[in-house]
Amino acid sequence: MARIAGVNIPTNKRVEIALTYIHGIGRTSARSICGNVGIESQRRVNELSDAEVMQIRETIDRDFLVEGDLRREVAVSVKRLMDLGCYRGLRHRKGLPVRGQRTHTNARTRKGPARPIAGKKK
Repeated sequence: MARIAGVNIPTNKRVEIALTYIHGIGRTSARSICGNVGIESQRRVNELSDAEVMQIRETIDRDFLVEGDLRREVAVSVKRLMDLGCYRGLRHRKGLPVRGQRTHTNARTRKGPARPIAGKKK
């Protein structure tokens, strides 16, 4: 099992797909990493040599913000909005949708499960 950026990536998958298991790397980034290192998209992780895995690791460390560092940066950005007290920060603080979605109905992902209100039967 190859370990890149502190994540065990699956060995039986194609390299392009396996790299997406790392937080901060999607399909496009994985494709560009494979292109930079010179790995064909059809190769599997278990077919890679140690040198190729090391090249992938170095490319990710040099060019991408991943895993803990990325999570920390996102958390700091959200905390900054909340400390400023701007509209987006208040929405984060209240646990409501931040980007203008409606909340009269829907928004259950952000608001959590529906809670019944006493005496509201019609």
